[in-house]
Amino acid sequence: MIRRAPQAQRMNIAIIGAGIIGVTTAYELASDGHQVTVFERHGAVAEEASFANAGLISPAQLLLWAAPGMPRKWLRQWGDAHAAMRLGPRLGLSELSWIGQWLRASRAHRSTECRLQLQQMISYSLERLDHLRQRHGFEFDASTGHLLLVRTAQEHKHLQARLSLLREAGLGFRELNAEQARKLEPALNPDSPIEAAIELAQDEVGNCRQFAWMLKNEALHLGVSFEFNTPVRQVSPGPRPTLSTHSDTTPRPFDAIVLCAGASAQALTKPLGLKIPLMGIQGYSVSANMREPLNAPRSVISDERYRISIARLGQRVRVAGGAELGYRHDDKRSTALRTLYKVLQDWFPGAASMTSGVQEWKGSRPMMPDGLPLLGASGIPGVWLNLGHGDNGWALSCGSARLLADTLSGRSPELNPEVCSITRLHR
Repeated sequence: MIRRAPQAQRMNIAIIGAGIIGVTTAYELASDGHQVTVFERHGAVAEEASFANAGLISPAQLLLWAAPGMPRKWLRQWGDAHAAMRLGPRLGLSELSWIGQWLRASRAHRSTECRLQLQQMISYSLERLDHLRQRHGFEFDASTGHLLLVRTAQEHKHLQARLSLLREAGLGFRELNAEQARKLEPALNPDSPIEAAIELAQDEVGNCRQFAWMLKNEALHLGVSFEFNTPVRQVSPGPRPTLSTHSDTTPRPFDAIVLCAGASAQALTKPLGLKIPLMGIQGYSVSANMREPLNAPRSVISDERYRISIARLGQRVRVAGGAELGYRHDDKRSTALRTLYKVLQDWFPGAASMTSGVQEWKGSRPMMPDGLPLLGASGIPGVWLNLGHGDNGWALSCGSARLLADTLSGRSPELNPEVCSITRLHR
């Protein structure tokens, strides 16, 4: 059932950014009866971080990678040509400051609070995603089930402390031996050793960009206006905030402006005196047509050592992963791409056709140091935030949009978004 705001509360709202976060936010606000205009600097929806991401929707994976000790895990890989995280030569003061905040947020007592909040938000967001999928009959490339592969006994030992977090969270999983793993994924390369595997049956993978396009069409039916190829150059706060695009001669007034523009939102918030420790962490993907379905994964597998996933998305295979800081956004490093091809060759050497139609992609995932998004009022009159979802933008999008819409409309949201509010930056 679509919730409609009372006519007296109907607002004229601008959204900046048409990635998965901006599209879901526009849909939810329009569902409440608001007039919504979306401004996007590119020519279509989902052209940046939402374009060719891993597509993994996994509460369990979130807890495994946000656990204490992850910085040490990455530091142990220092010097490895295929390291999961790479720091580049363009690190400045803002990047170094962000790394320091990230290290502090990784301490056990801080990360526990973040994990619990993110787990609740992902569970809620999955409910919202299922609701939208059923309501509108969406059919996009997706599959269920997730297998985390562990290469060595030492990696398996180091994984145990993080698996205890899944038990505490009540998330089901099964520890498998190599034989059991190969029964679940019979196309796994028999020449690549497996020490153990973790089956996460409740996880799923889906094509984020396809979903964004489908939801954009539903938003159009609700009256949402999309203005593409329209960068916003300035936001002015107030009871009736305004924004100016590069083609406007006069500022355009709204009742509220919602920033969903990822890391590029900082160019708009900084002149307002709003400093947000938001950093674009760069990652890669390679998508290719399946050569032979019997040689491809049934759903999605993740490599514990390299933090790379291999997923079946319809008739294509997508390999995704990596985390870079301090490199040019437009520089697709060959060494990073080689890691993706290496992991694909390790596990599914005959899965994809590499002769034609191969798409190599690099995107920037806007991330806060503590891993939580920024959600709600900005503290600047008329300006609202739905930013900083990092690796979990696809997983958190539907829930974050509904929570933002409820809060902006003055209703009590189904989850308390206070932990994700901007006030946490001032504690």
